[in-house]
Order: sequence, then structure tokens, then C-alpha cells
Amino acid sequence: MLPVPRADLVPNTLDYEIYPLVKATGFREYDARWLLGPDINLLGIEALGVGLGTYIQELGQRKIVVGHDFRSYSISVKQALTVGLLAAGCEVLDIGLALSPIAYFAQFDLDAPCVAMVTASHNENGWTGVKMGAQRPLTFGPVEMGRLKEIVLGGLGKFQPGGSLTHVTGVPERYVADIVRRVAVKRPLKVICACGNGTAGAFAPDALRRMGVEVIEMDCELDWTFPRYNPNPEDHEMLQEMAKAVREHGADLALGFDGDGDRCGVVDDTGEEIFADKIGLMLARDLSVLHKNATFVVDVKSTGLYATDPVLAANGAKTVYWKTGHSYIKRKTAELGALAGFEKSGHFFFNDPLGRGYDCGLTAAAAILAMMDRNPDKKLSQLKDALPIAYTSLTMSPHCGDEVKYGVVDDVVAEYEALALAGGTILGRKIVEVITVNGVRVALEDGSWVLVRASSNKPEIVVVVESTQSDADMRALFHEEVKPRLGKRPQVGAYNQEV
Repeated sequence: MLPVPRADLVPNTLDYEIYPLVKATGFREYDARWLLGPDINLLGIEALGVGLGTYIQELGQRKIVVGHDFRSYSISVKQALTVGLLAAGCEVLDIGLALSPIAYFAQFDLDAPCVAMVTASHNENGWTGVKMGAQRPLTFGPVEMGRLKEIVLGGLGKFQPGGSLTHVTGVPERYVADIVRRVAVKRPLKVICACGNGTAGAFAPDALRRMGVEVIEMDCELDWTFPRYNPNPEDHEMLQEMAKAVREHGADLALGFDGDGDRCGVVDDTGEEIFADKIGLMLARDLSVLHKNATFVVDVKSTGLYATDPVLAANGAKTVYWKTGHSYIKRKTAELGALAGFEKSGHFFFNDPLGRGYDCGLTAAAAILAMMDRNPDKKLSQLKDALPIAYTSLTMSPHCGDEVKYGVVDDVVAEYEALALAGGTILGRKIVEVITVNGVRVALEDGSWVLVRASSNKPEIVVVVESTQSDADMRALFHEEVKPRLGKRPQVGAYNQEV
């Protein structure tokens, strides 16, 4: 029996070697992430495995897929998690090195209801975590994470006999085959494949070539030190390198994948990045022609153009704005039977016949390439330029501790609600709507908006602004409105990037 996890242990001490360390802050809204060492130790990971195994058996399941991403410590974390799952009596199917969508695919491929993918996604080195699910293609949400946290931190895990471990081969090959069967590009396309030396480098170049395009590899060699930049296609640094490669090689576009391959970032033929919400709108326009009266789900960080787009309206398409977070958008997309869901961070969700409902960067890449193939006389930049104009910021994240970030955001929500109630304005424009489904999205009379919400997986606050007027106005919404408002609070620290 493992002792009840503690939160007060310090590395390089006796207690650290004999007790599980699990800090409560690692249990986030829809997945689990800790700094390995100061926030959780391997005994803590084992305790997590016992707790997860206990919980899925509460749900009537015991068969679970496990996989790991390419980091120096991920296989050790997966093995510790597996020990806990086995101790809880689970049937463990280990698929080895994988992307998160490969693990999700394995639930279908191996007829396993549950999944535990060891990955820190796009977080920096030092972070580890687990993406979990017990009802394919969905992953855990707040209710499931709350119960798991209760079991693990309370030492309520049940040790049971009957656990088994099987190492399964061939899943990645079947995953790639499942994706590439959906698209066969006929027009000549030269594509930069950017992987930031993360796990996707083992799978993405081959998959794109099998879709029928010429591939130029960029940082596809696996290197867990991430020598050039963190594999995160939402970060400006990776996007800039993708843009440079497009110009250097005269490519038609660049596709960038994050550390666990469930997100896709895009740079067009001119070297301009296209944020995922705008790519989503382009895909929605294209798909709504083929699938009349389709429903799309987008997160609250996404452009307001979905609600006003004339092409979507003409095709009878409906768009629902929902909470940011891959688990939330995935769940809402499934609940509504939507054709697709799009999240500004680069998570794309496609239901049948386009995909299996989970977020997958390569499935998104296939949809983008199929869209270009259906428009053989158009460059990607021309499809982008056909959209109505809106100036949307990068996703900007000031540091704010996990223990205080929700309180800070609650205060900001209350401020904006009071401002709207009093008939206040932002940069001279009347507030017409305050959406509080996830933090606060404040819509202005000209269609511009600002968003402030707490990050679900890092000690940060998330800020996005969009202007219908100009790039300068977009920057003013940040520098003259949101940044000063957050800056009044000492809990809010430095930004990771700014417009």
C-alpha cells in the first residue's frame, strides 16, 4: 500500500524517496500537469495511476491505453503510472511512443474505452502530465478531474489483483493509414512540416507525404532538449521560423505541430501566420458548401467573424461559441453532433466523415490540404484574404499563480459586468455583451472584443483582443485597456509575448 500523498516534500531528502508527492494544483480543469520534481515525484505518479485505475473501475471499465511523448523522462513517468494502474487491477495496453491523437485512435483500434497519455503537450521541459479519458472520443472534464483528485489526494485508491500489461505494436502505422485514406491531394503543393524537434517529427512528415504533397522537413529530428524553440505553433518564435522557411523554399504553406501532435499551426504562402480560428473559418466556409446546415463549435478566444460570415449564413451553417479547452470543445462538438470544432490554440475536432471526434493535428492538416485541393486555382493567402477583415491578437499570457489566477479573473469579470451595467465604454465604444461562460469576453458595438480568462493548464492568465477597425486599434485594446486593468493587480506578472 502506498502512503497518502503529501504536498510538503522537498527533493533530495529521505521523505521524498519514501512518500508520494502530489501537489493539488496539478489537477487542472481537464488534464493533469506538474513540474516533475518539485510538484510531483515518481511515487506520486504511481499514486496517480492507482487513483486513475480505481476511478475507471468505478465507471465500470478496466481496459486502458497508455502512451508517452518524447521527453527525457516521459517513459519513466509512464512506467510509474503503469505500476499504479496494474496495482489497481487494470488491463494496460502500452502503445509506446505516441502522439496524443495516436493514443486516442488506439481506443478505437484496440477497443479500449480508457486512455492515459503521458505528455506535457506544448509546456516547457520540466513539465509532465497525463491526458485521460474513459468515454471515447472524450477526455476528462472538471467533474471527472474532481473525482480523480479526491481519490488520489485522499489516498482512496483501491489495490486489486488481476492487473495485466501488454505491449502493443503497429498502432502508429494504423493511425497514419486511417488519416491519409481521407485525402489524396492532386494539385502540386510544397509544404513545410515543422515539428520543433518534438514527438510529431516521428510521424508527421511521412503522413503528409502519403497525402500527396511535397514535404520539406523543418526541425523534425527528435531532440528532447528542444534546441531551437519549444514545439508550440501558437508561439510567435515557432511561427516566425515557419514563415522564414516558407519564403526560403517558395512553399505553398507551412504546417506546424506541437509537442504531442494534437494541434496544428499554419503559415500561408506569403509567410503570414493564420491563427487557428481564422483557418477554422476558412474550413467552415469550404465544408459548409459540402455539408449544408452544418453546426460548428468554436471557443471564446476565436474571432467574432463566425457569427457574421455571409458564406456560412448562405449555407445554413450555425456556430456555437463555447468554453476554451480541448476537453470542452471536444465534448460540445460531440454533444451537438457538430461537423467540426475549432479552438484558437490550434485544436481541431472533426466528426464523421472527416474524423473520429478527437483533436488531431494531422487530421487538421488533411482537412486543410483537402480544402486547397478543392480550390486548385487559389493560394492559401487568397482564401484567407476572402474572409471579412478582423485584426486578432496573439494569445498573450501573463504569469499568475495557480492558487490566485481564478480569483483575479473573477475580479476582472465583476469589473466588466459593472462597467457594462453602468453603460460604460471601452476606447469610446459601448459594451453590447459580456459573455462569462469562460472568464469574460466583452463585445463592443463595432464587433471588436476583449477576452480575459484563466489558463486551464498553466499558472497564467490568457488575454486575446480583436478589432474590426485596424491593427493599431487592436494593439490599443490591449495596451490601453486590458494590460492596464490587469496591471493594477500585483498577482499578475510578466507576459510571455505581447502585440
